[in-house]
Amino acid sequence: MEAQVVSTISEFNTTDLKLKGFKAYRIETSVHPIPNYSRRDFYKVCLVTGNSHIQYADKEIIVDGPYLFFGNPHIPYSSEVISGTLYGYACLFTEEFLKANDRSESIHESPLFRVGGNPVFEINEVQKEFISTIFEKILAEQNDNYFFKNDLIRNYINLIIHEALKMQPPDNFQKHKNASSRITHFFFELLERQFPIESIDEPLKLKAAQDYARGLAVHVNHLNRAVKEVTGKPTTTHIAERIITEAKALLQHTDWSIADIAYALGFEYPTYFNNYFKRIAGTAPSSLRAQIV
Repeated sequence: MEAQVVSTISEFNTTDLKLKGFKAYRIETSVHPIPNYSRRDFYKVCLVTGNSHIQYADKEIIVDGPYLFFGNPHIPYSSEVISGTLYGYACLFTEEFLKANDRSESIHESPLFRVGGNPVFEINEVQKEFISTIFEKILAEQNDNYFFKNDLIRNYINLIIHEALKMQPPDNFQKHKNASSRITHFFFELLERQFPIESIDEPLKLKAAQDYARGLAVHVNHLNRAVKEVTGKPTTTHIAERIITEAKALLQHTDWSIADIAYALGFEYPTYFNNYFKRIAGTAPSSLRAQIV
């Protein structure tokens, strides 16, 4: 059975993914679609050759040639063809599919998918050929009836991930130097776990430094000292910046009213949200949304 070829990067029916936990396909497109900059509910690994404009969170990356891309469902991203033909492979998978058991480390710990990490790796022809072979094996197994094919595909995905990790500078594999570093790491993990906000009916639960300290079972003063020591910025600043980042994403990528966004982000009244947003972002929520329309 021949593997599926997808004509655009930004559109893909993920029904099979939701049923099985993964889906692999070939990429082949020469169109220049308007990028769909949004969050997804699956991780994505791509091997692509071509000239692309990638937007990932607040980063803009221009790539021309073979590259690996690692997409995180908690971070909005888009890919746009700049010129020529884009071709390669992609594999989508859930964290549950990749982990398979609770003994494996969370994928959030990987430098490839970590918030603030680098999602794009330019590769040479030798690396491209090797990783292309792995993707071909994934496509073949996907259409096979082998009883343990999920385990085999999981191993192939991990092999691609490890090939990319070998390209990472040693500095990216930072160990916790002390207790402050460890607490700060867990703070950021807990902070990111609150996002994205997917529904107005499930508003932000942790909004203040005290909430995070309680979630980490430490005194708030201890948390504040650790975060300030490691990052140079107060805990409240990191929380505020992350809330504003989410607010901007909701203003840009949803049709929710500003009052609904305010409620979803934990503000009792829209006025409080407006003042908070303007103080940190330097503009009113309505002004930002007007610039998009």
